[in-house]
Amino acid sequence: MRVLVASHTYIVDLNCQKLQALADLHEDIEVTIVVPRQWRPGGVNSAKLVKSRPWQSGRLRVVPVSNFSQNNQGLLCFGLDLVRLLREFKPDVIQVEQGSKAVAYSQFITLNRLLGLKAKLLFFTWWNLPYTLKFPVSLIEVYNLAHTSGIVVGNQDGADILRQRGYSGPMAVMPQLGVNEQLFVPQAQPELQQSLGINESDFVVGFVGRFVAEKGLLTLFEALRGLERPWKFLALGRGPLREELLSKATAAGFQERLILVESVPHDAVPRYINLMHTLVLPSQTTYTFETLTAQGWKEQFGHVLIEAMACRVPVVGSDSGEIPHVIAEAGLTFPEGKAEALRECLARLIDQPQLRQELADRGLQRVLAHYTNRALAKQLLEFYQKVVSA
Repeated sequence: MRVLVASHTYIVDLNCQKLQALADLHEDIEVTIVVPRQWRPGGVNSAKLVKSRPWQSGRLRVVPVSNFSQNNQGLLCFGLDLVRLLREFKPDVIQVEQGSKAVAYSQFITLNRLLGLKAKLLFFTWWNLPYTLKFPVSLIEVYNLAHTSGIVVGNQDGADILRQRGYSGPMAVMPQLGVNEQLFVPQAQPELQQSLGINESDFVVGFVGRFVAEKGLLTLFEALRGLERPWKFLALGRGPLREELLSKATAAGFQERLILVESVPHDAVPRYINLMHTLVLPSQTTYTFETLTAQGWKEQFGHVLIEAMACRVPVVGSDSGEIPHVIAEAGLTFPEGKAEALRECLARLIDQPQLRQELADRGLQRVLAHYTNRALAKQLLEFYQKVVSA
């Protein structure tokens, strides 16, 4: 099976691990990744310009192709060198990971027909909010959905929305990227623990992510403020809410319990997660649906949850978006925005070491079964085989 995947996501080599695992599953599988030759990761106002490079590892190769948008996922499209690549590779499956309204997906659909390739066409999307579209974008989505053989969706809400928009074909729900089970492993960190001033008796509540309101940090701080147990708060990240959080901690008298770490390389994140007794993702939905547009945000997945589970750290999450589906029975969930309910979850984990052990074991098993790059590659291959056979 020859698989072609197109997305700006794979300019970052680390993000190719799932597709590398897919290529390694069987000697008959070849994977070519199309990435834009130039991309601005920060968007239209970003001064940073990333120039992608070609590389190959076994039956996986990354091919930069000239592109006409450097900062917009929906408007991204490719140059004539894409035609040459398609003619040479002759894919059986084409998956474009830019969403249902993407111009690039329309381009692949059209080239697939004009070149007589007969590849099965799929797209991936994270989008999980209701929406309406105006012409001509609405026409692009109609065209794309009409020529789609299958869809991979990052969350269940997104799958439900696409059903509501009239798509009735095959769908699979899985994240775009898996967790690296060689990097995220349970491992004691005594030196780091000592350097951060964490004692053996401290119960460490952890957070990894952006310091913004929609991540629910204000709810978490309110829960900690009333927690009548010994604890420390270890947070990795940065954002505009930092000063407000420090101010609230000072006013509540627990600023000495905070350990805020701003800049941590991705390969060092597991060291900090392994210091936590629990990782909390208290995300809070902010969208409002009006007549013509959806504004706001809802948790699309919560990748840090599976990273913590891989490290055998029990997780606690709100019921925003995909979080309950990711955690399932391997952690604790609470109604978003409800500090008292979150406080009760934390108190249970502090008071019941056996519960922490059980959740840690369940979390690790869930990650190994569903969320490693190899596990996702197997699920993706099964879905491709289903689509191709249809």
